[in-house]
Amino acid sequence: MDKKLVLRTPEERFDNLPDYPFAPHYLDLSDSGFDALRMHYVDEGPADGPIVLLLHGEPTWSFLYRKMIPPLAAAGYRVLAPDFIGFGKSDKPVDRKAYSYRGHVDWMKQFIDALKLTDITYFGQDWGGLIGLRLVAEMPDLFARVMVGNTGLPTGDQNLGEAFKQWREFSQTTPQFNIGGIIKRGTARGLGDDEVAAYDAPFPDETYKAGARIFPNLVPASPDDPAANDQRAAWKSLMAFDKPFLTCFSDKDMIMRGGEAIFKKLVPGATGQNHFITENAAHFLQEDAGPLLAEKMIAFIRAN
Repeated sequence: MDKKLVLRTPEERFDNLPDYPFAPHYLDLSDSGFDALRMHYVDEGPADGPIVLLLHGEPTWSFLYRKMIPPLAAAGYRVLAPDFIGFGKSDKPVDRKAYSYRGHVDWMKQFIDALKLTDITYFGQDWGGLIGLRLVAEMPDLFARVMVGNTGLPTGDQNLGEAFKQWREFSQTTPQFNIGGIIKRGTARGLGDDEVAAYDAPFPDETYKAGARIFPNLVPASPDDPAANDQRAAWKSLMAFDKPFLTCFSDKDMIMRGGEAIFKKLVPGATGQNHFITENAAHFLQEDAGPLLAEKMIAFIRAN
């Protein structure tokens, strides 16, 4: 299939989403493989406020942050929540080969450069951590603080575990990739039907889901993975990152639980921070504890 083929979800698919009143903003990205790629992002709070960057994971989109955006904006921060290419209101290349780990990092670098972002406080979960931590490692001068939960930065030298391998196999082979249902099962509280529908909204049919399906295959799983060297270089940078670094992993995430230990051990900026376990929360902790996370993030910024 021609990798230049790009789908754009009809805007009416996003009508009347629960608790998501945010005006859309768009940025055109350049990529040699495409005529154009449009990235969507939420931009709330005072335009001159300190920057808070919220990066979602897979297979979610900025809807995931609807409980965190309002309190952060009300506290005086300019809150930016982009949708990765392939997700949410952003454009969706149809060919899975159009997506790469390096490509996602470079698309986000364009976003940061285009909006001239500096002194960034960043929150990342799941692939929002895999991509965001690479940004921190490769552009550390632009980041003031980091807060992460339920994520990692694998180099391909570790065993990712049987549960992840099963998830990866499922994502590549199931005829129907039921995104709203997947996210519901990744929460502790569950989701209402309208929330499940909101997570399904970006994907009118299976042809829109190439980016969501391929993400598990882009996690480095062997020492010779195409991303392995970049990951090792990122860890080298993070092991010298002495700006404030806070972890908030969940107690009910069966795959990522305990993943904070490596960051607390190796990242200098994690020393002395008020790390916490997000209680009664599963993988998508923003769904289970969004207001608490926003409260903790505001305290983190004000203390550092």
